[in-house]
Formats: sequence, C-alpha cells, structure tokens
Amino acid sequence: MNSIPIGLTPFKLDDGKRNGILISGRWPESTLEWTQTLVGSVRIACRPGFLPTTTVFGVVEDPPPEAGSDTVGMMVAIGNVVDDSFVEAGKFLKNPPALVMLHPPSQTRPSLPECSEVASGCVLLPGIPELGLEHRAGWAEAEADGTVVNLRNQIGIDPNADPDTAVLAMLLAA
Repeated sequence: MNSIPIGLTPFKLDDGKRNGILISGRWPESTLEWTQTLVGSVRIACRPGFLPTTTVFGVVEDPPPEAGSDTVGMMVAIGNVVDDSFVEAGKFLKNPPALVMLHPPSQTRPSLPECSEVASGCVLLPGIPELGLEHRAGWAEAEADGTVVNLRNQIGIDPNADPDTAVLAMLLAA
C-alpha cells in the first residue's frame, strides 16, 4: 500500500462556469482507492454552491497550469445530465482513466430515512473486455458532515445494469 496520500481540492475553471476537483499526491491505484476518492468527491458535492445538478466529470492527467506542483490530474466537469452538454464534451476525452458522476443533495434520495443532505456518486473505471480487462465501478453516498452512508465496489460490471454506469458508458462510446 502506497503511503503517499491522495488529495482532493475543489476549484473553478477560468470561465467560472465549470467546477472541478484537483487530484494531488498520486493517482488511485486500485478499484478500492478510486472508490475512496469518490467518497471524498461526494463530500465535496455536498458543499453548497459547488454542484447545482447531477454532473459528469472526466478524469484527465493534465492539471491546469495554476495547480500546485504535487497535482497529478483533475476531475473536470464536462456536463450535466439535464441537457446533452456532456455528450458533446465527451468527444474531447481520449481514454480517460475514470469517469465520475456526482449527484448533489438536491438530486439524491438518501438510502437511509434518518439521513439528510446526502450527496452520491459513481466512478466508472473503463476496461477493455476484449482483452480480458473488466469494467470496474464504485458507488458512494455521504452526508454533508462526511458520514459515509453507503459504499460499494464491483469488478466485472455490466455498465447497462445501473443508470449511472450506463450514462458514463454512453459518454465513453460517444
């Protein structure tokens, strides 16, 4: 297990219209670490004003020039699911290491009735089934105070079996 921590920092791009999350320290190395990174991203999605609606993020290895020297990449908002903006934006992603969908509290139905202000998300780690590399995914749900309400990982997923992974797989195919 790598001792260098993975850092996540929310940011706004220069145009002020798109959000992102800087990834620093190092890249997640496993499905579990990507899911743990998703939990941190879901906690960020709980922050008021960060995410107005369900949004798709593409993971890219090119950090913005103003990012710190330990930044290894970023999750950049490429569109929301309210319109078709993410389909057009997805055409510019070339073999992303991961795609993430985040749902703010206003778009999340908590899995536990006693929880409120819960955000949720999904990370899809695309595989190449033809070469025996299976698709992997993780799902997380967390409260604004950081409490993890639900956490799940899976290897060998059928992207069409879950609404979030189906949207992310469609984006990859676009």
